[in-house]
Parts: sequence; C-alpha cells; structure tokens
Amino acid sequence: MSIYDTLNTEQKEAVFHTEGPLLILAGAGSGKTRVLTHRIAYLIEEKGVNPWNILAITFTNKAAGEMRERVDNIVGFGSESIWVSTFHSTCVRILRRFIDRLGYDNNFTIYDADDQKTVMKDVCRYLQIDTKNFKERALLNTISSAKDQMILPEEFKLQAGGDFRQQKIAQVYEEYEKTLKSNNALDFDDLLVKTVQLLETQPDVLEYYQERFRYIMVDEYQDTNTVQFKLISILAGKYKNLCVVGDDDQSIYKFRGANIKNILNFEQEFEDAKVIKLEQNYRSTSNILDAANAVISHNVGRKDKKLWTENGKGEKIKFREFDNAYDEAEYIVGDIRENVEKGFCTYHGNAILYRTNAQSRMFEERFVTANIPYKVVGGVNFYARKEIKDLLAYLKTVDNGKDDLAVKRIINVPKRGIGATTINRVQENAVERGISFYDALCSVDLIPGIGRASSKLESFVALIEHLKQRTEETSIAGLMDEIIEMIGYEEYLSAEGDEEAEARMENIDELKNKIVAYEESCENEKPTLSGFLEEVALVADIDSLDENSDYVVLMTLHSAKGLEFPCVYLAGMEDGLFPSYMTITADDPMEIEEERRLCYVGITRAKQELTMTYARRRMVHGETQYNKMSRFLKEVPMHLLSTGNKFRKEEIELPKPTAYMQAKQSFHAKAFQTPKPVQQFGKVNGGPGYDVGDRVKHIKFGEGLVIGMNAGGRDYEVTVQFDNVGVKKMFATFAKLQKI
Repeated sequence: MSIYDTLNTEQKEAVFHTEGPLLILAGAGSGKTRVLTHRIAYLIEEKGVNPWNILAITFTNKAAGEMRERVDNIVGFGSESIWVSTFHSTCVRILRRFIDRLGYDNNFTIYDADDQKTVMKDVCRYLQIDTKNFKERALLNTISSAKDQMILPEEFKLQAGGDFRQQKIAQVYEEYEKTLKSNNALDFDDLLVKTVQLLETQPDVLEYYQERFRYIMVDEYQDTNTVQFKLISILAGKYKNLCVVGDDDQSIYKFRGANIKNILNFEQEFEDAKVIKLEQNYRSTSNILDAANAVISHNVGRKDKKLWTENGKGEKIKFREFDNAYDEAEYIVGDIRENVEKGFCTYHGNAILYRTNAQSRMFEERFVTANIPYKVVGGVNFYARKEIKDLLAYLKTVDNGKDDLAVKRIINVPKRGIGATTINRVQENAVERGISFYDALCSVDLIPGIGRASSKLESFVALIEHLKQRTEETSIAGLMDEIIEMIGYEEYLSAEGDEEAEARMENIDELKNKIVAYEESCENEKPTLSGFLEEVALVADIDSLDENSDYVVLMTLHSAKGLEFPCVYLAGMEDGLFPSYMTITADDPMEIEEERRLCYVGITRAKQELTMTYARRRMVHGETQYNKMSRFLKEVPMHLLSTGNKFRKEEIELPKPTAYMQAKQSFHAKAFQTPKPVQQFGKVNGGPGYDVGDRVKHIKFGEGLVIGMNAGGRDYEVTVQFDNVGVKKMFATFAKLQKI
C-alpha cells in the first residue's frame, strides 16, 4: 500500500501537481501539513528531485520544527538537505554568505527589541527629538511597518511630503538605519528587506538561489506581508514551481502587517496558477462546520469554499444569553464542572475563547472560587499582569505602608530617577532602625549618603500621604482614577506605542470594573480599601494551584489559531466587544471582515461541542453598558442552535447609581439644589414625552430603545440602545428624540 493511498482525492491532486504555481486553499482542519510533507516525499521519490533543490518555509520555529520532524520521518535519507525553516532563518543563511555585497561584514549582529530601543534612544537624543510627542516605541513600530511594505527611508521621506510629523519620522528612520549600519547590525525586519535588496541588485546571487531552490513551498501563506511576498516571488521567478498553502478565511494578523491580498490575488500575480481546494474537514462535526460556513459567507473579500465532514452532525451549537457578564462566567464554569463530574470530558478538553485579554478576569475568579485548575495561554493570569500588580501595589501602599514589597515595586514606577543604590541605602537604614521601608522614607533626612535623591524620595512620600488623605474623601474607584492620573500611568504605558500597550489599558479598565463591582456589592456596608484588597487577595491566589496537566484553557481568539479542543466556549459575543466598537465604526468595511474571520477561527477550533454566549449588560470603564447580540452570532442559522433555558430577565433593569453617575448628576444640578434621585420619568412627570422602554428615533443615529433616564438640574440624561450604533448617552434637549 502506497503512502499516498491515505490521502483524499483533493489532497492527492495537490501532492501530484508539482510543476508551475499552485495555490492550495486549505480550510480549517483539512490536513494541509500532511499534504505538504507528502508532496516533498513525492518530489524526491517519484519525480527524482534532489532534496537540496527544495525549500519549505513556515512562520514560527515551532511549526518549522514540527514540519522538519514529519519530513524526516516520511522522506528518510537525504531529508537533511531540504531547507525547512522560517522566513527569518532562511534570510539569515543567505545574508551570512552574501551580505558583504551590500556593504556589511558577514559577521553582522542581529538586534533584538531591547537593542532597538537603545538605538532609538540614542537617535532621538542626537536629533533632539521630543520623546513626549514622538514615543520611541511608536517610532520603532512605524519604521517596522514601513519595512514590512518594503518602504525604505528615501521613499518614506518622499511620501511624507509637507507633513511635519511624517518628515520628523523620516529623519529618525534615516538616522536609525545609519546607526544600524555603522554598528554592522540588522533588526529582524532588515533580515527580509536586505535579502530582497541583495537578490534585486546582485544577479549572480539571484541566479544561484533560483537554481538552488527549484521547488518552493510556503505554509500559512495568508499571513505573509508585502516584503515576504516579494522575497518568494523573486526566488520563484525562474522556474515558477511555487506552491503556497493557506486559508484566506483565517487571515487574522493584519495588525502584524499580514496582507490578505497576497492570497486573494495569487492567480493575478502568477499566470497559469492552479487552485486546489481542500474542503474536507477531519476535526469538527457537521453542525459546527455549517455554522462556520454560514458566518464566513457574509465576507465579500474571500475565495469561495465550503467545509464539509464525514464526522456526522454532532450536537447542536449551544447558545446562551445572560443578563450580565457575571452570570455568563458562572454558567460556563458550572457547565464545565458538571460535564467533567459526569465523565463527559476532562478539564483539558475545554477551552474558553474571548476577544480581549481583559475578559479572562471574570473567569479566573470563578475558577479559583470553584477550585478548578486553569491556565491562561498566550498571556499572564489577570492579577499577575504587570500593570495590575503595579496599581494594586499603589493601593496596598496607601492602605498599608508597612508592605515593603508593594512600596519597593512602585517607588520607581513610573520612573522617578530613584536608582538601586538609593533603594539599598534606604533598606539598610530601615533594617538598622527596625522600622519599615516606608517609615524610613518618611524620615529620609536621617539616612546618610542619600544626597540629591532625597528630594525625589520626599516627592514620592508626599504623593502617598496625599492619597492616604483622599481615601476618606473619595470612593475606591475615584482613588484609583486619581492614582492613574497623578502618576501619569496611562502615558507611561502608551510610551510602548504598540498593541501590547492597548491590551494593558484594557486590563486597567477591567480592574476598575472589579472595583466598581466590589463597591456595589457592599450594599449597606461601607466599601473599604482594606476590604477590596482582601477580596482581591482571595481570588488572586493563583500560585496555590497545583501544576496539573488537566486544566481548562483560557485564551484570546488570536492565540487559538492552529489549535483544537473537544469543547469550546466562545464568550462575549456582543457588538462593541466582538466585533469591537472601533471595528464597527471604522470607515473601512474590510475591518469588520477581519473580525468575522476571527469568529470563523474560533468556531472551527471546536471538535465536538461549541457554546456561544453573550451578556446583555457588561461593565466597561467602570460603567454598566448595554450590549446588542453580536452580528456574528445572528449569522448562525437558527436550526443549528440549541437555546436551552432563557437566561434573562423580562424587564430591563436600570443600573445602580455608581459614584460616577452621582457625581455627574451633581454637576448638572443648579447651585444649592439637591439632585433628584435616579428614577423613571414620563409625560405625567413633565418629562420629554417618552419613557424607559419606549422606541425613539434620532436624526443621525436612527431608531433605538430608551434604556435609562436620569434627571439633572435642567435636563434629562437619556441612554438609548440604538439598533445600528449601540449605546449612546445624550441630553434630551439637544437629542430631540421622537417617540415612535
């Protein structure tokens, strides 16, 4: 029996088609790696191709390692001559041999992210760039994006035109490149850019590698950027034996520079290209695939294909609607526990997928309370994240100055110019006098050898003392906002200038949500800072979990790509969250298509059971927000869904009057007038002619449902859930809403 007999008809066609450009559209779970490895074996065994004439490129070292192992097993002798590597590794091997042609020494250094930051600091200092207006990390990201598009400093400068800011960045870009070259160094983006430059300017080098790599295969082609596409096109330019494997429906890395047009326009770029679709799925049930097909079919920018399987229909997709995010987390954790106790699955067979990292917090707390092992993949447990630990350390220091660990953590966060030597002297003094580290700071004038650092330490103490006074005058949420503002923490994070900083901001918002939820849960008792920190300590004791291989997996949808699980929970299926509000309001319709592809990826991770959930109310930025069901959830045909019990209340409940709402009411009240309590107002009370629960129309936002009304001094603040743009708050006088 031949090894090729195990392949289905389309897989065989892809393996046996060896000459000319080939696009393999490999749907989720369709066995693309199997096809690639068998194709390599077929080239060597049946077509007589020398192993060293084959180049196989993938994206990650892990994927390259797995492919190398499978190729070695199936090919055997001679497989070591095949180049199986990542884009960057391939480029390094080429540049080590020929980069001297571009004026570099062959023993060049590769700079990592920290090295790049150091260079950028020197460049900004040399050019006298104001790093408050031009963040170093943001400058590096802009340069990286330019290199992804193969835009070099000269072209960047031309494109800047008369734009002052872009001209400054062009100046920085040019100087950054000069510095790298003078150091005989390349950054990771340069590895690709310089290889393309080398091949474009050195005909003999190009001829050598085109002869060497007569057969080229590229995995995950939908994730390639412009410079990667250019590299592949040049190498395959002579023999045209280029085989790319990918799925346009799983192109979800635009934020990293991926260009979906590379796969969509493959036939236009490579004449006589053959397209083979792998549509048979070996992973999921028919119901799950039908749901994925239905959702992704709403995208316009895609290749037509439809997944199918012989695995049987399977269970219907469970759809659950909840009144709030707490109920959502409670249900999912309870459902997992029940299924494990009944022996239906193991903890490790369950995955909870969500759009943003901040969403993990609610689930983590429920898992800790329920004593269920879990692991956050592709991220850090919520309370172990740097930004959360930083801000909690501030609260701990305000609440209890004797917590030396908390004080030491934040004394130089954000940076205050307090060095390790100064901190050590304070610590030694505290030990000698038998007092806490913070008490030693309070009497810094008694510490010998502190010198000029004393003023910085005194400023820090003054800040903490001020915040201690504020605990008597404001809520915990108000205190948190004050800390963030006074220390400039968001500005400190935004200096990162990348998607990681944005995720950290979301985590801070989620911490605020936790604070507000704690304050509201106290009801008749007065919320205290000590009480809040105690509650957090109970749910944040993540280190007490045994490291057990059997744990529930939590991760973002981006992290889940390439993985599969028997049972998957897609949580937070709400417009404004998934798809995100920024995507919904974007001018580019392609933004929503990428979000839909992300949903498709999430659905196709499930092998046997899929549960999709949404909450009608969710706390965002410390305020209760009313959400519509995600449009992606509505795109799943009703006959595929099992709705079970209704997890909702019949009436729309007004949110409790948070400290923020009360402060805002006071602001709008007349001088010396007590604001009216939060209540409902209709025509009988002299209101604007509509009430909570009425349908109204706005001249710009269209139709919607009134879900809240607050009375101020002279007007009503109206909260409306609009059909098309989500929740909006406005004043009745200016909104001119019409009841319909």
